[in-house]
Amino acid sequence: MSPMRAPALADPARRASAAVIAIVVFVLAGVAAARSVRPPEARPAAAPAGEFSAGRAFQQVEAIATRPHPVGSAAQDEVRERLLTTLRGLGLSPEVQDAVSVQGAGLSSSAGGTGLAHVRNIVTVIPGTASTGRVFLVAHYDSVQTGPGGNDDAAGTSAILETARALLAGPRPRNDVVLVLTDGEEACLCGAKAFVDQHPLARDGGVVLNLEARGSSGPAIMFETTEKNSRLVDVYGSAPHPVGTSFAVEIYRLMPNDTDFTAFKDAGFAGLNAAYIDGAAIYHAPTDVPGVMDQDSLQHHGDNALALTRALGDRDLSTLTSGEDATYFPMPGGLVRYPGSLVWPFALLAVLAVAALAWLARRRGLITGRRLAAAAGLTLIPLLLAPVLAQALWLLLTLIRPGYAELPIDPYRPGWYRLAVLALTAAVLFGWFALFRRRVGPAALAVAGLGWLAALGVALAAVTPGGSYLAALPALAGAIAGIAAVHLPGWAQVAAVTAGGLVAVVILLPTVIMLFPALGLHLGAAGAFLAVLLGLALLPVIDLIHPAVSGQRGLAAARARRLGGLPALAAALAAIVLTVVGLSADRFDAEHPAPTQLMYALDADTNTARWISDEPRTQEWTSQYVSGDLHRVDDTLPSFGPEEVRTGTAQPASLPAPNLTLTADTRSGDTRTMRLRLTPQRQARLVTLHVAADSPVTSAVVGGREVPIGEPATDGPWGFGFVFHAPPPGGVEITLTVRAPGQVRFRAMDGSDGLTALPGFQPRPADVGAVGSHTSELLAVAKTYTL
Repeated sequence: MSPMRAPALADPARRASAAVIAIVVFVLAGVAAARSVRPPEARPAAAPAGEFSAGRAFQQVEAIATRPHPVGSAAQDEVRERLLTTLRGLGLSPEVQDAVSVQGAGLSSSAGGTGLAHVRNIVTVIPGTASTGRVFLVAHYDSVQTGPGGNDDAAGTSAILETARALLAGPRPRNDVVLVLTDGEEACLCGAKAFVDQHPLARDGGVVLNLEARGSSGPAIMFETTEKNSRLVDVYGSAPHPVGTSFAVEIYRLMPNDTDFTAFKDAGFAGLNAAYIDGAAIYHAPTDVPGVMDQDSLQHHGDNALALTRALGDRDLSTLTSGEDATYFPMPGGLVRYPGSLVWPFALLAVLAVAALAWLARRRGLITGRRLAAAAGLTLIPLLLAPVLAQALWLLLTLIRPGYAELPIDPYRPGWYRLAVLALTAAVLFGWFALFRRRVGPAALAVAGLGWLAALGVALAAVTPGGSYLAALPALAGAIAGIAAVHLPGWAQVAAVTAGGLVAVVILLPTVIMLFPALGLHLGAAGAFLAVLLGLALLPVIDLIHPAVSGQRGLAAARARRLGGLPALAAALAAIVLTVVGLSADRFDAEHPAPTQLMYALDADTNTARWISDEPRTQEWTSQYVSGDLHRVDDTLPSFGPEEVRTGTAQPASLPAPNLTLTADTRSGDTRTMRLRLTPQRQARLVTLHVAADSPVTSAVVGGREVPIGEPATDGPWGFGFVFHAPPPGGVEITLTVRAPGQVRFRAMDGSDGLTALPGFQPRPADVGAVGSHTSELLAVAKTYTL
């Protein structure tokens, strides 16, 4: 019998009817839950003036993302002038903040050492009528050097322009709204840091809404907040399409990733950070062109940004902060949210409810203590096996398609593979349940599954409180439904356990949908694990589709056991079919090229050159340049620190090295204060300088900005270093205080684009592309100086 089923449903016909009804209910609930995390339909350019129109915003995207425009480039100058013209056309008075900035403490540069950049932020204000504070709309308008940034972050920039247009078409807000289009985000987050550290408008703080993109489609997810976010989340919940989860915020806080939002958060601003993240195969790549953008995602960004700006623009911002974080998650119809102070009560209540269910089930003779203990141990099988198989599937896919390993998050068309992971998880659950259902009993397995959910809810409450609801609430709902079902007759039991399962579907399914693109198939184990949790919460309903074995003998029991294995077999076959279909559908071609990573480094000391690639498994195209094992190159290229790469001999090109000159020198004992000028001798987008480890640096000023020294080097010839993005044509001024009585060795390097013009370079075939990394396509020239 089903874990909580009355004898009336032992009849096969009624049991089949109950199964069909439950499946239909869950399918409908699943569709509704999935729709709650889908972006709205894009509005055309002819939409009313007071509304956000993705059609209008997309016209800006097409103008911004015509070609790569990294910080300091001529293309970036053109984009900046267009943005200034657009803002002036709206009746605003934008200014350009021209500054040198140092990236925040604890952040690592894209090219090794502390990051700096010469940035030009665009700043303008929509004045409020009686301001209580400032609302900051932030996006970066630079791109990486390898791609035009059609989504990252022309989407955010264009959304802010369209939001400003819509705001100006209606009544002015009460509070000042400041538009901040930052420069140098991709290089070192230096534009945002320059604004919060140096601009007068940032002195009093405020509320920031940062708009990002890490893909080409999907909902605009609010994935990060500042601490004590309860009232901010309440405001976000009033947006037309709120999609976010406190679990994502908790996970992001544990990750090393950063956006412009980090600088504002560290400076004490309150705020929200949002991005759409699906379709991440184009992230930072040449394929991030306007044509791949799903304009529904842009509409989602803009709808929420406009609504939140209006809501925040009309309230007293001094009352916005609260004393705790909120727990929140999406569901059909809006955003569920409750105070973080309820996390532990819900987690503990779930444990008590499951314990009460176990006691009641044992008293009714549905389980025994021994069977419950066995079920608890056996439940570890799907919890561990499904994630392992999900990772094994990804490993298999990368063996078949080595180019997958170079994609940042996901393949170009990951949908079939995600379904394969879910089918694989279903196969594990169905197979496990069919195997142990008769041995320990369905009730014991169901109670044990809820027990693991409750235990995980407590663990998450201790480690990541915002994620506790994922396990605690389904466990609580399932346990309450089970307790009710024990006291109810047949069909009422089905209704009770179905209601308990619906809570799990509404809570867990949207998170599974969001987690796959967030972490990618290379971390498919996370999605499989959450899918297992959902399956455990649905065990009472899953039991309805398994033929009853209890009380049957002989051929009838054998037939029931064989039929019980059919769902597992069907799910396993589905996983295989979906994988094959995925491999067939997701082939590399001219529009979806296999990414490769290659750079060129010239050592001006010896006039020797190397091709360099950090591909974990060398691909066919790259193998014509590099070979051998992975090894470090920080002896001659300290900018790449501990990175392990493969190298190959290259033809030396006629390229001048950066020039390092000593302009002033003051000595006091064993200390030297040296004024230096580092000047690239060619068009470079970055320069780096590293000091020998045996000459410790005690203070450094670069481009007029004090640079943190950090810990002294212990495992290499080079110590303190920095990378300066968008160096001025006249060079970078540096003042170093060094503990060294004699001469000091320096390693200078500059980097540019132009890999394809080098001797020996073979053009890529149409189906081979470039990885969207900061060192991809880099042409570096390095030289040692002793001064």
